[in-house]
Amino acid sequence: MLIVAKHLSLIAILTVAIPILLGLPGCRDKEEGPASEKKELVLLCGSSFPQPTEQLCSEFTAKTGIEIATTVAGSEDFLPLIKVGRKGDILVTHDPYLDYVADANALGDHIAVGFVAPVLAVQKGNPKGLTRIEDLARPGLKVALSDPQYSTCGQMVFALLEKKGIKDAVMKNVENRLTKGHSTLGTFLKTGAVDAVIMWNGVAYTFSDSVEIVPTPYEYDKEIRVHIIGLSYSKEPELLKQFIEFARKRGPEIFTEHGYTK
Repeated sequence: MLIVAKHLSLIAILTVAIPILLGLPGCRDKEEGPASEKKELVLLCGSSFPQPTEQLCSEFTAKTGIEIATTVAGSEDFLPLIKVGRKGDILVTHDPYLDYVADANALGDHIAVGFVAPVLAVQKGNPKGLTRIEDLARPGLKVALSDPQYSTCGQMVFALLEKKGIKDAVMKNVENRLTKGHSTLGTFLKTGAVDAVIMWNGVAYTFSDSVEIVPTPYEYDKEIRVHIIGLSYSKEPELLKQFIEFARKRGPEIFTEHGYTK
């Protein structure tokens, strides 16, 4: 009886253990094929473009079955990976990073899909009645801007404020509210922490439920294009070619729908 009991215990253990082992990562059914057969591209997405990029990738995958693994960060954070690490297959970014990728000998086929432009944004309903950039110098106004140390938009805005002779007055209203990310500016407005910001157009669009764009003349010295870049060192050139061709057809329309226009 003791021997039978031991055998029964062993059978019980195996009955539980085998399904668990089969379910462990790395244990694949033979019908699935090896992991290396999976079709996938790696996309590096600048932090100002996740919504239109997500839509573009979703449509591409639905049409082709090719998966896109996306990482979102600042374009400046991706540049070292491209220069040294040779990581990723695709980069979604804006000027001047197209030139930086070219300087790194990593520029493959690429397309321009839209524009990022600084816009004056306020709380819904514009309770402070702002109508122009100069209004940001109004005493007592709470303002937030992107930090020019990290942001192309910040550089453009600071140059314009200098040109208008109102930088010091505006910075008194900014206090310590210089941010690295545009989403933070939108959150400031949404929560009522500030009265006004200057942010990228497309990012303001993502906060359209609580943020309003004040129409103002375009007074900046340059226009900034949005680029989808195929990285020349990609190990999946055929898959990459399919993505770029799809982006060439659908990219401009999708980015326009998300507010990335002049």
